[in-house]
Amino acid sequence: MSLLNINFIVKEHPVATTFQTTIQPRQRKRSNLLAGKVIVQILPELEKGGVERGTIEMAEAITSAGGRAVVISNGGALVARLQRVGGEHYVLPVHSKNPFKWFTVRRNVRHILNLTGADLVHIRSRAPAWISMPAARLLNLPVVTTIHGRFRREGLLKNIYNKIMLRGDRVIAISNHIYQQVVDIYPQACDKMTIIHRGVDIDVFSPERVTPQRVIRMSEQLATPDDVPIIMLPARPSKWKGAHVLVEAAARITDEDFIILLVGALDGNTDFQKELIGVIEKLNMTSRVRLCRTVDDMAAALMLADVVAMPSLTPEPFGRVAIEASAMGCPVVAFNHGGARESIIDGVTGWLASPVDVSDLATCLKKALQLKTAARKKLGHEARILVERKFTTRRMCDDTLAVYSDLLK
Repeated sequence: MSLLNINFIVKEHPVATTFQTTIQPRQRKRSNLLAGKVIVQILPELEKGGVERGTIEMAEAITSAGGRAVVISNGGALVARLQRVGGEHYVLPVHSKNPFKWFTVRRNVRHILNLTGADLVHIRSRAPAWISMPAARLLNLPVVTTIHGRFRREGLLKNIYNKIMLRGDRVIAISNHIYQQVVDIYPQACDKMTIIHRGVDIDVFSPERVTPQRVIRMSEQLATPDDVPIIMLPARPSKWKGAHVLVEAAARITDEDFIILLVGALDGNTDFQKELIGVIEKLNMTSRVRLCRTVDDMAAALMLADVVAMPSLTPEPFGRVAIEASAMGCPVVAFNHGGARESIIDGVTGWLASPVDVSDLATCLKKALQLKTAARKKLGHEARILVERKFTTRRMCDDTLAVYSDLLK
């Protein structure tokens, strides 16, 4: 029987134990240099994703600082959310990778920059950079770029394509891992680079603020059973996110009861799902693994998890899932590479397995499943403190606003 056609009995899941936090997020005074300034962010689209959420969070921070937040993209489901926080949106195909279309789109970008009276441009991806950078330079506007993804040495044409992101006046890397990738290839770029980790809204991702009703609704949506530990992998449906490796590792844990929820796995194409289901059936894990669609209340979903897995096969540029789970006091298990090394303290807030080592991943998952109540509470407390100190949305926004202010002086 295909996993796609199985109907599960809905059961109510108890709300996880919450805890009190002690470290308050860093507070900074907003710079009045941004008052009245027009900041234009440019990215491919405003569909779901970490880059998109970060763009909206920055738009809200810009308006809170007295500025005007403008976004140019090809549109998407999050445009309405941007507008709710006071941002303005202009639809242009800045996601296009076809150089023959760039001239026309670039002319329209320049028109919008003139129309809005832009003071600074923040570009968040390579195709928009090739389109928008010349327009911003023609108008003598300062440019900030953010490198969100991998930055590796590749073929000549790909290196040229990637390097456009280093032409900003300031270049933001979202992790130490990304920063190191860039400076290893282009050492001269270090003078203009700064590291600003991605952040999580600790008011949204807070166990105390998630009501029992939200948890029950999410339990019904995900069809979680009572009294069975849950291993959760929230990820887009891509093989490199490691869902099949997680299943292989979990199959080696024969003396613990658990259910694996692959949240987001049903969003992908059928080829991805068929391959994943094939692995699950081959390992006789059909009764222990569930493919789910993306949920609309991730904070409530994380309240159901006993452990969150992030078994990415190649290094994550950062990995926002880890800090969202940590903010909720949930242990995280990931491979010891990429951004996970910055957001997880091994043995303190979670576990880091040897990269792509299925056996070691199974060992770490078992440690998380066997946590006693007191140890789980202590780990959750330490994880929350780590996020409050280093990975809040407020800190991310304040540090980015400081970059804007420096360029606008």
